[in-house]
Amino acid sequence: MRRSGDEPRHARSALRLRLWLSLWGVAASVFGITVFALTGHPGWALVCGAALLVVLVDLVMVVRHLRQGPHYQPGPDVPPYHHPE
Repeated sequence: MRRSGDEPRHARSALRLRLWLSLWGVAASVFGITVFALTGHPGWALVCGAALLVVLVDLVMVVRHLRQGPHYQPGPDVPPYHHPE
């Protein structure tokens, strides 16, 4: 795949993959919180709770980007277009 010249600024992400990984992360974090809370390990339950917060923030961002829909992505033969600031 050829570079268009400004990928860090206009890079594309596999949003559906991130969506499924975030959903798996939510399930794993909730499972961890439940198991560690029931077995008397409150520190590990808090770690899983912190992971749950991170995963939920990512999930919200992924859903937001998916709802925005596709954006124009030039082909590799189109030079980078710099938006006026």
